[in-house]
Amino acid sequence: MAEDAKFEDGGEKPLHLKAETAEDVPVMAALVQDAVLAITDMTWQPKLRRLALLINRFRWEDRAAAEARGRAYERVRSLLVIDGVLSVSSQGIDRGDTDAVLSILDIVWTPAEDAAGRVEFVLAGDGGIAASVECLDLTLKDVTRPYAAPSGKAPGHPE
Repeated sequence: MAEDAKFEDGGEKPLHLKAETAEDVPVMAALVQDAVLAITDMTWQPKLRRLALLINRFRWEDRAAAEARGRAYERVRSLLVIDGVLSVSSQGIDRGDTDAVLSILDIVWTPAEDAAGRVEFVLAGDGGIAASVECLDLTLKDVTRPYAAPSGKAPGHPE
C-alpha cells in the first residue's frame, strides 16, 4: 500500500492508499468500516471502467491518538475508487430512494481466474454493491480535512 500526498496548504497528511493484492483489502476494509454514503454519491462510469464512491468515513487510524489526548473523534470525506470494472450490481438497495444513506460494514475480495475477481462492499441491512473487475485496483484517498464527528463518539458495535 502506498501512502503519499499532502493537503495543498501543506497541512496534515491525508490518507492515500492503494489495494492491489488480497493482503491489502483487510487493511482498507478496516479503514472504511462504518463509512456512510448517499446513493447519489456513487458513480459508475462504464466507459472509464470505474466505480467511485464519495464516503464519509470515521478516522479509525486516529482513534487511539484522539483517546490519549482527550480530543473529539474525527470523520473525513474520502474517495473510494475501483478501476478496471467490468460490471456493477447491487442488492438490497432502492436506487430510486435518493435520500437513502448506506453504511459500509466490510470490503470482500473474491479472486477469479488470472488477476480478475469481484470486489464487494457489504452494507448494513443486508445490502451490497459488487463490482466484477479485471484485477484488484482499489484506491482510498481523503479529499477533505478531518472534522469532529457530530456525535463526538466512535462508532460502536454490540458485542
